Amino acid sequence: MSQPDTIAAIATAPGAGGVGIVRLSGPLALSIARTIGAREPAPRRALRAHFTDAGGAVIDDGIVLGFPGPHSFTGEDVAELQAHGSPVLLQRLVERCVELGARQARPGEFSERAFLNGKLDLVQAEAIADLIAAADLRAARAARRSLEGVFSRQVEQAADRLLRLRIHVEAAIDFVDEPIETLGLPQVATALQDLHGGLQDLLRHAERGRRLRDGLHAVLLGPPNAGKSSLLNALAGDARAIVADVAGTTRDVLRETVRIDGLELVLADTAGLREGGDAVEREGMRRAQAELERADLALLVLDARAPQCDRAALEAAAGQVPLKLWIHNKADLLPSSPPDGEGVIHVSALTGQGLERLHAALRRLAAGSAPDAAEGEFSARARHLQALRQALEGVAAAAAELDAGHLELAAEQLRAAHDALGALTGQVTADQMLGHIFSSFCIGK
Repeated sequence: MSQPDTIAAIATAPGAGGVGIVRLSGPLALSIARTIGAREPAPRRALRAHFTDAGGAVIDDGIVLGFPGPHSFTGEDVAELQAHGSPVLLQRLVERCVELGARQARPGEFSERAFLNGKLDLVQAEAIADLIAAADLRAARAARRSLEGVFSRQVEQAADRLLRLRIHVEAAIDFVDEPIETLGLPQVATALQDLHGGLQDLLRHAERGRRLRDGLHAVLLGPPNAGKSSLLNALAGDARAIVADVAGTTRDVLRETVRIDGLELVLADTAGLREGGDAVEREGMRRAQAELERADLALLVLDARAPQCDRAALEAAAGQVPLKLWIHNKADLLPSSPPDGEGVIHVSALTGQGLERLHAALRRLAAGSAPDAAEGEFSARARHLQALRQALEGVAAAAAELDAGHLELAAEQLRAAHDALGALTGQVTADQMLGHIFSSFCIGK
């Protein structure tokens, strides 16, 4: 699926640097590099060259490399011009490439061509952007594992199992008058149950990978004057929220992105939950509930002097939030320091007491508590989670239809589940979705 045109772009980060790279891909890539560098690029060998303009004047001295297709990143002929990292010089090299028949690459077009030419699947292509944007070493390792195909292989294995089950069920439709045992449908039901469990495990790993990539979205929830805003300020290391003893001081949702030991945490401070309040405060509480609907983690803040007050109301409000951590604030006002319990941390936002333990607990929640967490880490995105949930729903629905004897409906649900997994890796996808995904990449990738 090699493209008929040749693209060129600066592949290094914006700004000045010691070295800058202009990358070309397409049928004219090697000939353009030969014309600019005045020598034939040797396959996968660095050669020193003088980069010249149309009049023979030297633009810069540098290195030219050639990667003949299909043994290249994009699967096409690829060339790189490595020069000094002056933005002016690099832009002049791109202009010279355009003069010789190339065009300016769109954002992500190199990776898009690698995908279209079968060098990467869609999950691996997205992992390139995740690796570049990784905020800490653990996120970088997870992105690297996705780029190596760890996530993709697990999806492909599930898709292969699903395909075999589809074939079995669709074949059984033609023999619907035969006994169920003869058609082997009990074995199919057992296999569907196993597949559902495997997809649940994969979704759990993917959710952990998404948190590593995007950070945790945490909501501070509690009654008025429990110290939520003080805790936000303590975690952010700055007075970001107004703190007062007056109930209802926080009216709107205040969001702050903080980094704790390499973990990115989007903290949302919300209005205190209580009965009554004026119209503005009630709107703040409504927004707090809306924030909880998309939260990864609920930080449930109570006054350490009366930790049972409002606890039931907070449990009900947190509802379906996947992760929860109870924080008993104002521990400095207690006569003695109580020990932490299961899922409970005692802190003082005022004095800093217990904040180190809170940091450690947040890090554990972001990484997951599974014993195979380190080995199973790979980067994932919200799109991947949605596709896996759709596949899970399809498998569960297929099992129910099969149990009811509706083979045609079971086959349709299996097809929908199979399509969801195919869309995840790009085997079944729309051009519009591809354009949206790759448009978020760097221009030189």
